[in-house]
Amino acid sequence: MSTTNHSNFAESNEQPLAVFQVITDTHVTTDPDHEYNHNFDRALKDIVAHTNGSIGIMHVGDLTDHGFIEEYEHLNSIVEANKDGLPVIRYAVGNHDIAFGIWESRLGNYTNYSGMTGAYHDHWIEGYHFIFLGTEKGLEKFCHLSKEQLDWLDKKLGEDASEDRPVFVFLHQPLLDTVAGSLKAQDWFGVVQDTELKLVLKKHPQAIMFSGHTHWQLEAGHTMFDGRGETATMFNAASVAYLWTDADAHLTGSQGYYVEIYADKVLVKGRDFTTSSWVESAQFQVNYPPIPLNDSSTK
Repeated sequence: MSTTNHSNFAESNEQPLAVFQVITDTHVTTDPDHEYNHNFDRALKDIVAHTNGSIGIMHVGDLTDHGFIEEYEHLNSIVEANKDGLPVIRYAVGNHDIAFGIWESRLGNYTNYSGMTGAYHDHWIEGYHFIFLGTEKGLEKFCHLSKEQLDWLDKKLGEDASEDRPVFVFLHQPLLDTVAGSLKAQDWFGVVQDTELKLVLKKHPQAIMFSGHTHWQLEAGHTMFDGRGETATMFNAASVAYLWTDADAHLTGSQGYYVEIYADKVLVKGRDFTTSSWVESAQFQVNYPPIPLNDSSTK
């Protein structure tokens, strides 16, 4: 697995090769004055104001609260209002986007208004591979990944692969006993093919996966999962709409990540969009090339 260091890292004058942002769970509603809609607008304004040359915003699902067309229209109007200087947004599908209606209809709303080609898709951006997974059934909480999608993922992860270059995977639901909220007692894991997906990811140690769904705040335990030699490095991406705590309680707030790619590492930097400040306890480093986990230096 990749060498990981989840202590606070020192800032340097080294310039990243590429920068992107990760957000999730915006839950845009039909009410333009709803807190969730304002939080999405605030997050986009933070990104426009504090990033230069970003290659994209990666959204990890639950774009909307119910998958309604009117909700997508409000989402796109918020994006349009912030279009000057805004990086391109690419979207994963979340359970809230597709679970509350007929599957084909809800998936159609997602593809029509997000511009994505289907439940799963991939993009090469500035020489880096970004892979988005998504449920193929309208389940209320879990996602269902077909064998075809898992085989596609395996193939895509091996496409022009190099142990020196990270590949980024996005799936709304986290795998069991990995990141915050996904521990069995917390009950917000959510992949039917949990074992199968872990095995695919294990074959590709250069992968870093981001998930949403749990809303667990970045200050919680297990925000980063180092793979333990069993699967990929993973990150809980919190939520833009509202947060959740280890005490199993709702928390008003809005968070996400700024991600910086360097020649020998990836920095994953937690961001509080409400205060427009860094989350000091959620600053992570994943070193490249990957080395065996038991040889890694973790502080």
